[in-house]
Amino acid sequence: MRKFLPLLLFAAVACKQQDFNADLLVKNAVVYTVDNNFSTAEAFVVKGGKIIAVGKADSLENIYKTRDVIDAEGKAVYPGFIDAHSHFYEYGLSLQEINLDDSKSWEQIVDSVNTYARRNTEGWIIGRGWDQNNWKLRQFPNKSKLDSLFPVRPVILTRIDGHAAIANQAALNIAGVKPGQTISGGEIETIKGKLTGILVDNAVGIVTRKIPEPTDQITQSAFLYAQRNCFADGLTTVSDCGLNYTMVNTIAQLQHKGDLKIRMYVMLSDRQENYDYLFKRGVFKTPGLDVRSFKVYADGALGSRGACLLQPYNDQKNWRGFLLSSQAHFEEVAKKIADKGFQMCTHAIGDSANRVILKIYASVLKGKNDRRWRIEHAQVLSPDDIHYFGDYSIIPSVQPTHATSDMHWAVTRLGEKRLKTAYAYKQLLDQNGWLPLGTDFPVENINPIYTYYAAVERKDLKGNPDGGFQPKNALSRKQALQGMTIWAAKANFEEKEKGSIEPGKYADFVILDKDIMKIRGAELPGVKVLKTYVNGEKVYEKK
Repeated sequence: MRKFLPLLLFAAVACKQQDFNADLLVKNAVVYTVDNNFSTAEAFVVKGGKIIAVGKADSLENIYKTRDVIDAEGKAVYPGFIDAHSHFYEYGLSLQEINLDDSKSWEQIVDSVNTYARRNTEGWIIGRGWDQNNWKLRQFPNKSKLDSLFPVRPVILTRIDGHAAIANQAALNIAGVKPGQTISGGEIETIKGKLTGILVDNAVGIVTRKIPEPTDQITQSAFLYAQRNCFADGLTTVSDCGLNYTMVNTIAQLQHKGDLKIRMYVMLSDRQENYDYLFKRGVFKTPGLDVRSFKVYADGALGSRGACLLQPYNDQKNWRGFLLSSQAHFEEVAKKIADKGFQMCTHAIGDSANRVILKIYASVLKGKNDRRWRIEHAQVLSPDDIHYFGDYSIIPSVQPTHATSDMHWAVTRLGEKRLKTAYAYKQLLDQNGWLPLGTDFPVENINPIYTYYAAVERKDLKGNPDGGFQPKNALSRKQALQGMTIWAAKANFEEKEKGSIEPGKYADFVILDKDIMKIRGAELPGVKVLKTYVNGEKVYEKK
């Protein structure tokens, strides 16, 4: 009898295993499905990483026997949040460099750089995040203090928007930058015949191209550090705007090994080798990686006065900014992307840049369509140009926290009249009936709850201003949630596989400690993620 006992036990276990017909039941929840009816449910079932049923817990429990059960204890559950516009890899690299966010003065920044240099004694000194608009004296700094502290070691510190930087003389020497040198689509600031160290837009690349490529270890750490922080904030998909084609294989390998679980929608940069790669290969699509679009830059940023405006800046009467490439380049790129059937996503901040790109898009798209070509930011628009979005099905991809970050100084750049059609998210939503939302991190904080708060309240984290900034352009709570779930998925051609809690879609979801659809607006910034799931697998839990 003893010799048969193990076989009997094996048969019993096998029989018991066969009783399971699903992997996971989530119950006792307020499930915002974000389906077409924006319905709510109390439970759903997961099998093989996908949702197979949504409804009432008692009904589902009668049908499905699951290996695991999550009792949400009455908490709200949402589809995994999607950031429609970020710089995920760049953010990961920045976590290994000097963080200059929230610096209140140039002197504070110099102290931070000096402290970092004492702890990290070799190689380039690289930092990111300074913003002169947050200083008492709102003007670009000068490199003289960096030169005195680091006469030999190269230093480059990038502005918060990534469209300007300050480099010391050692870095400028390596790049061969000379006083009075000019560059199309950029500025090398020279005052009284001397370099100040300030580089704007295309000029930044003259120096950054001299920085040694990150090691494989730094690259891998960048992806994994960024993933860790994104999961902690409930993000399950990110759109990384502007990578080189060589990164596609790196991402795919990390995902294949199971190290990188976050889903990525990758836009390749506007470079010939990237066009050659994707045109030859075709769409690169796996469950975790989607590559089918190109990121093009029309102009720079408003904060560094690189945005291209129709009329001069309100605070610099002889300056309108500039395009980063010729109009002929944008026309050529649009035509070849359209001919090959890919998506074009163009950064456009100023009203002049937006007008140029919108007209080029219109000439190629020729009426309503489902190409889902995007304008990234669509920040400052002429009232005469907003109709292009609806007439040609052009998607404005916007970042609500840009409005609440810029509102303190944007009027200085633009004046009251132009400000009325800047950060005009409700007007843009009305064009096509949907609007993807993102953050542009690391330019802004990665937290999608801040995106939601800025979209619906139009206030900064201190609760200012009373009544909100241009409240007529606030989104409803429903619209804001759709913007960071199903509409963000749609902007990536992925609405059939993610963005809502429905049968057949990936089991990507997040549990929050408070219901963002119901609590007071002032409470929103304090909402925390309790758990994040990808493919029904827990990838984050609040300690």
